[in-house]
Amino acid sequence: MREKLEQIKKEALDAVKNVSLEAELDALRVKYLGKKGEITAILKQMGSLSAEERPVIGQLANGVRENIEKAISEKVKVIAEKALEARLESEKIDVTIPGTPINVGHKHPMSIVLDEAKDIFVGMGFSIAEGPEVELTKYDFDMMNIPEGHTVREWQDTFYITEDERVHLRCQTSPVQARVMESQKPPIRIISPGRVYRKDEVDATHSPMFHQIEGLVVDKGITMADLKGTLNAFFEKLYGEGTKTRFRPHHFPFTEPSCEVDVQCFMCGGTGCRTCKGEGWIELLGAGMVHPKVLAVCGIDPDVYSGFAFGMGLERLTMLRFGIDDMRLIFENDVRFLNQF
Repeated sequence: MREKLEQIKKEALDAVKNVSLEAELDALRVKYLGKKGEITAILKQMGSLSAEERPVIGQLANGVRENIEKAISEKVKVIAEKALEARLESEKIDVTIPGTPINVGHKHPMSIVLDEAKDIFVGMGFSIAEGPEVELTKYDFDMMNIPEGHTVREWQDTFYITEDERVHLRCQTSPVQARVMESQKPPIRIISPGRVYRKDEVDATHSPMFHQIEGLVVDKGITMADLKGTLNAFFEKLYGEGTKTRFRPHHFPFTEPSCEVDVQCFMCGGTGCRTCKGEGWIELLGAGMVHPKVLAVCGIDPDVYSGFAFGMGLERLTMLRFGIDDMRLIFENDVRFLNQF
């Protein structure tokens, strides 16, 4: 029995030494150390031994078991280390190889100018207000001193959603002004940027969907001089010192007196071209002093407060800012055009 144990020990250690897979190692563990393994079979024969031989053979069997278990444990570590080395080798990355280029996007020219405009007005003490694009005629027309029958409310001027023409896509961001005046007491200094919709024909300077930035100031003692100074400061900050503007008398139902503000054409320098339609100037916005009726209908006493308002097209601001001669380029998503910015 002693010789058998020594033989088992030698065979087991040699077998453990030669295996290279963990599954093979598990099979050897079962073969020699399992419940039906060879060492267990030897121990079952202990009953045939004399009382003097049993402890000697038992001690020898336990020693063989320990040697085999130790060899298997060490072999498990060796196999695990080799597996890790193989994995590291197969998954290694050469950090000296140039990475795959990633095309990083950038701001759209419209977003660039909008952010610049916001920064300028916020720097002058304005806050930013927003409102719904699907609007009620109450806010878009009635509270802006545009009663039923007015030419602005004709079918071709906007996109109506309901048959009674009470709900439509807003044709200006003026409803935001009305909502602010209705809910907030003066002093008020806001700009309201956003999308607006009109049934305009598409050409170099018009689109049925475009963006506006409207502004409103209401306080005691506000005059036309405040309006002119604010707009001139804005344009000089956006386009640089020496930017030439022109204020022309006009009529808007929600302001009195009213004016239109032009900037000298960026393409021809004022001599006249296709972009400015030969006039040398590009109309950028309408403005004026808030009509007393508008103040009153919004709950503000026109005998105590006055204010000015303006509205400008973001597309035209962008065209002037970057020298773009056709508004359609802004919306066509031509990557060759957008990559310039």
